[in-house]
Amino acid sequence: MASADEADETDLGERIDILLVEPNPGDTRLFEENFRDAKLMNAVHAVTDGEEALDFLHQRGEYADAPRPDLILLEPQLPGTSGMAVLSELKNEPPLDETRVIVLTSSETGEEIVRSHDIEADEYIRKPVETEEFIAFVQEVEDFWFAIVKNESDD
Repeated sequence: MASADEADETDLGERIDILLVEPNPGDTRLFEENFRDAKLMNAVHAVTDGEEALDFLHQRGEYADAPRPDLILLEPQLPGTSGMAVLSELKNEPPLDETRVIVLTSSETGEEIVRSHDIEADEYIRKPVETEEFIAFVQEVEDFWFAIVKNESDD
C-alpha cells in the first residue's frame, strides 16, 4: 500500500477498497503482496467463494461492517455460488450494479464463457500464473482504475 505522501506526489487519488474473490490461498497471498507494493493506495479484502462475496457485498453476517468495494476482482470458477452468479446479481441490483468488476480469466476461452452467459464485466484480465506476472497484473488493474477516475473527472 502506498503512503499518503506517495499518493500526493503521483496524484493517484484516495484509497480504494478492492474485493478479491479467489478460492486459491496461494494466489490470494500473491495478490495481496503485490497490491501492497502498488502505486495505487488500496485495501484488499479477500473472500474464497461466491457466497462469501455476496455476504461481503450485501454486508451480511461477519461482513456487516465491511466497506462497499470500489473494485471487485472476480474469479469466475468458484466453489458453491459461481463467479457468474455473483456477477449476475451485481449487475441486476442497484447500487451494487455500479461497482466496477474485473473478471480474472485463465484464457480467452474463460472470457468467452462468461460473455456467453450475457453477463458483461467492466474488464477481463488474464490471471497471472507466474509470480513475476503479478507485477504486470497489478499495473493493468491500476491502469484500469486510473482510466475510470479520469473518465469520471472529465464528466
